[in-house]
Amino acid sequence: MIENRTILIVEDEIRTRQGFLKTLEAWSAGRYRIECAESGQAALLWLEHHPAHLLVTDIRMPGMTGLELIEMQQRHKHCNPVAIVISGYAEFEYAQRAMQLGVVNYLLKPVDKHQLVQAVEQALMIEDSRYRIETMEKLIDPHLLDTKTTRVNYNPLIRDALVFLDEHFHEPITMRQVADRLHLNPSYFSVLFKEQTELTFSEYVSRLRMQRAKELLLHSGLSIAQIAERVGYQTDKYFIKVFKTYEGLSPSKYRSQKK
Repeated sequence: MIENRTILIVEDEIRTRQGFLKTLEAWSAGRYRIECAESGQAALLWLEHHPAHLLVTDIRMPGMTGLELIEMQQRHKHCNPVAIVISGYAEFEYAQRAMQLGVVNYLLKPVDKHQLVQAVEQALMIEDSRYRIETMEKLIDPHLLDTKTTRVNYNPLIRDALVFLDEHFHEPITMRQVADRLHLNPSYFSVLFKEQTELTFSEYVSRLRMQRAKELLLHSGLSIAQIAERVGYQTDKYFIKVFKTYEGLSPSKYRSQKK
């Protein structure tokens, strides 16, 4: 489970709020940042300046309900925490609306310590999964995704070329080599490849290499030079130049920013 996450407790009853805070701080043992807000309005103000990864909120509060808080947060903020709602009222419409808003758990008061901790652990696991999925989605090149989803309609020779490139992009491969493999004239292959994929041969290979490089930058401890070699570049200098062209920053800066 990813640490250094922030949990925001929103509860207007001070004794309940302090009880939740004490329970989660003891359970967290410093792994997570635990914050509190006494109302929906105070929570929104806090969220304007801080990210939260999990929202634990009462439903019935003066001024703004917990469900209204979640709805407003989803509508106006880029950061969209998973949420647990707590209520003293076992009313179907609350649970139904909570589900519509994507709330991951619905607890009825009184909430004991074990129940709260269990719900928080489950919610953080869901948040971790969402985070990893979002991270992977950001790594995927939309142009490459298009070729993956539409290649079934491509010329069989181009489909074969794409499969070969997917498996051998880390090698010092040329367009002529692939054309020869398919028994095609290189010029004709170049035109056909661009016509089918809407990318030049060299651009497609570069995008494959950049996508794999981003995965290695985020999920390995390899050096820039090692990654350059792994994705098919003979020098890290040229790899850095190409990476900057596609991502707008150096591989080392990309790694530090994304991590």
